[in-house]
Amino acid sequence: MKTSLTFGELITISSMLFGLFFGAGNLIFPAYFGQMAGNHIYPALAGFLITAVGMPLLAVISLGITGSNGLLDLSQKVGKKFGYIFTIALYLAIGPFFAAPRCLTVPFEIGIRPLLPEGSNPQLMLLMFTTFMFVLILWFSLRPGNILVWIGKFLNPVFIVVLGILLFIALSQPEGSIAQFTAQGAYETSPVLQGILDGYNTMDTLAGLAFGIIVVEVVRAQGITSSSHIAKNTIMAGIFSCGFMGIIYFLVALAGAESRAYAPLSDNGGAVLADISAHFLPGFGSVLLAVIVFFACLKTAVGLMTSCATTFSEMFPGKLSYGKWAVLFSTVTFIISNVGLASIIKISVPALMMLYPIAITLTLLSVFGGLFKHNHTVIVSVMTMSVISAFFDFIKALPEAWTTAIRADGIIALCDRYLPFFTYGFGWVVPTMAGLMIGLVILFFASVFPRAKA
Repeated sequence: MKTSLTFGELITISSMLFGLFFGAGNLIFPAYFGQMAGNHIYPALAGFLITAVGMPLLAVISLGITGSNGLLDLSQKVGKKFGYIFTIALYLAIGPFFAAPRCLTVPFEIGIRPLLPEGSNPQLMLLMFTTFMFVLILWFSLRPGNILVWIGKFLNPVFIVVLGILLFIALSQPEGSIAQFTAQGAYETSPVLQGILDGYNTMDTLAGLAFGIIVVEVVRAQGITSSSHIAKNTIMAGIFSCGFMGIIYFLVALAGAESRAYAPLSDNGGAVLADISAHFLPGFGSVLLAVIVFFACLKTAVGLMTSCATTFSEMFPGKLSYGKWAVLFSTVTFIISNVGLASIIKISVPALMMLYPIAITLTLLSVFGGLFKHNHTVIVSVMTMSVISAFFDFIKALPEAWTTAIRADGIIALCDRYLPFFTYGFGWVVPTMAGLMIGLVILFFASVFPRAKA
């Protein structure tokens, strides 16, 4: 019986997982915070790596060590209804509602729009480009059995080579010392916390919970059948892919910081990358950046559609086939992508502020729950406090025009005043820890008084 992947299989599967994770957002956010953080780039990067690398790795590990058959199986350890609601919400967020449409609009905004001739209709051009992307994504998604070949052996290597060319050129010709560039905004006063929040935007912890099952299935397809060996090889692939992701983040952030020597501060990472490309490769740089972003988005969008369609066809057997789910999700993605990048980002932030704390808490409980023998009472206590407190972070992240009353003298004002870290976007941390303490106290008394049920 086969117990381990060959080195070649491990590299290919790790490449596939990296390709699923690393979309355009993973380029944009480190480039942006690198430029904004300036001489505080290293503490900002440390915070960013916690939520953009560490947590996604733990998410993949959680599926491996618990032997779960996907996010639904993992989240149902809290409760059946919670499992369905959270799984649906997470997949819709990283799929057709937010992350996948962003994969269609980002390459247009960064790579295509700057190349359009003067007088062009941007909305019409966006429609034409997203139609082209829609066809490609649907074509790949309707062939899920070939995802290892499409992403691991073709799309991702092309992306890495092209990105590597740009980063090598930029970093081998520094034009100033990062130490001379003053950090801006929140990066000056709390770079670590701001870096952690920036890591939310990559959506990689959510993606780790969603993509982990793809890795499990691919490992199983290589002939490894034992649950313990599948877990071990899944974890190894996660370590390889997330480690490489961390290296890319570091290099992109450095390139962003060094761009302060020759480019003005930008309001988004796409503009930072465009400035880097134009500076070092005038003329050709725009084309190179377009290719980088196109492949980054295409491979991630394919993974998102494949994961969503697979999950929903398994969650609701007999309703729609895999192919019909793939067509439905691809179509919704196409429609929402034409709303525009700015609108997608605006509406996605509140959802992330709600989902991320829950995803982080679930991941940590899955990985470290053995310390309290995965006691259900403790799990429910922790998750209940996490969900309730995350809801207030969600409300705070909504547009101010929607929440004026509760901001001025309502619940948001009270949370700002009395709940630790709420101002920074981490109002869920203390309540979740309190939930853990409550659960452990109940468990303790249950062990002291055996008639009490834990």
